[in-house]
Amino acid sequence: MLCWVLFLDKTEPTISITVVGASGDLAKRKIFPALFVLFYEDHLPKHFTIYGYARSKLTDEELRNMISKTLTCRIDKWGNCSDKRDQFLQRCFYHSGQYNSEENFSELDIKLKEKEVGRLPNRLFFLSIPPNIFVDVVRCVSRCTSSATGWTRVIVEKPFGRDLESSREMTKSLQQYLTEGQIFRIDHYLGKELVENLSVLRFSNLVFEPLWSRTYIRNVQLIFLEDFGTEGRGGYFDSYGIIRDIMQNHLLQMLALFAMETPVSLDAEDIRNEKVKVLRSMRPLQLDDVIIGQYKGHIKGGKSYPAYTDDPTVPKDSLTATFSALALFIDNARWDGVPFLMKAGKALHTRRAEIRVQFRHVPGNLFKTNFGTDLDKATNELVIRVQPDEAIYLKINNKIPGLGMRIDRSKLNLLYATRYSNAIPDAYERLLLDAIKGEHRLFIRSDELDAAWALFTPLLKDLEEKKTVPELYPYGSRGPIGAHYLAAKHNVRWGDLSEENPEVSSYIPIHRMVE
Repeated sequence: MLCWVLFLDKTEPTISITVVGASGDLAKRKIFPALFVLFYEDHLPKHFTIYGYARSKLTDEELRNMISKTLTCRIDKWGNCSDKRDQFLQRCFYHSGQYNSEENFSELDIKLKEKEVGRLPNRLFFLSIPPNIFVDVVRCVSRCTSSATGWTRVIVEKPFGRDLESSREMTKSLQQYLTEGQIFRIDHYLGKELVENLSVLRFSNLVFEPLWSRTYIRNVQLIFLEDFGTEGRGGYFDSYGIIRDIMQNHLLQMLALFAMETPVSLDAEDIRNEKVKVLRSMRPLQLDDVIIGQYKGHIKGGKSYPAYTDDPTVPKDSLTATFSALALFIDNARWDGVPFLMKAGKALHTRRAEIRVQFRHVPGNLFKTNFGTDLDKATNELVIRVQPDEAIYLKINNKIPGLGMRIDRSKLNLLYATRYSNAIPDAYERLLLDAIKGEHRLFIRSDELDAAWALFTPLLKDLEEKKTVPELYPYGSRGPIGAHYLAAKHNVRWGDLSEENPEVSSYIPIHRMVE
């Protein structure tokens, strides 16, 4: 018996990854492809099994055929991609069942144990399902499909409630069956390369850290624009709107990472502690600091673009915002008085997500006559472009070569596609790998979620109770005029609109200047 115990102690672990909602769009487009990349790059354990779980009646082979269409080789030099794809698909299986059936999850448990036999079993569940069935699935997982000797973790995809009350209720319900350490609330924007690079940029570069305060920064802009509407998601989107869908999570998380104090360490809890402090220091949002809009139909270049309410799943009298701009303030010593402007919208003229840091004007600028009345030309600006064309660039004033004193703004640019040859990972690849490792740094803690909803819930209730009518803007435009008035109110100009040529490729690469 002693020999058998010693043998088990040395047994290799195995991981069983169950994608709940496997037949859905998110699972096919993001989750299975991300798992394939992790397998290809040897980030998964030697022994692993992937199960798809959904109500659809599918065989193992039908699941493999379905997901094989989305498993792509991101890097051309992957010469043995087809072989790896086949190996990966052979590790993928399917189990059909209801989301609230403990019996069906017990049947899944039997199948998982058959694959895990003789190894230390660890289990990860990714809930790619609507939030109204989160708790049912978690109950079934906890009671019927938890690992007896290894760890069990659950990834929960947003949205996490619609307001503070529903979010707290969801947290309370989940914690009936799981500990906080088992819950991984995923906001995929935290897995973006440039978002994760925020702490490196700030805390490992002496040139930036002393400038990171109200003393030198005039305003910060967090911008999220999409050049398409809600096609295919109208029914879902109308229940949430742009503020819940983008601002309360993606942009607010980016703001917290940007504005937090230096954490004690890179430990997940130390980082999340500092983010919570930022969120709790934020001034309550006021209605007069918020602009909402909704896109209307438009004809451009002979092509007709639909209005938001043309979607058959959207009520014709819907007041749901597809665009919003708002001003936030952090009432602490570092950021007192600095406006943080957010802007997010659909069906706009371009697609981008970025953070723009506008610095204060140079006191007593010797060259102010060269700028005339346009002081924005004298403004240094740091831009962190999250997508597309990931880049970090800094706008500086520079003398144009020649005998005269002519000054223009040049852009020192670190364009990732030029500087780095390796492909940028998809956000889900990084977040899935962190969940497997038990690393919570890029996942949202319950008190963090609570503080975020506490900030936005009063505003959302005001907008809904007063039936605030959104300003209409044409599909493919720059959004409502009201956004410009909001910026002007705080003595700010939207930085993304001031760039005549938004193509990052035209900027002067930093690495070329220093090499």
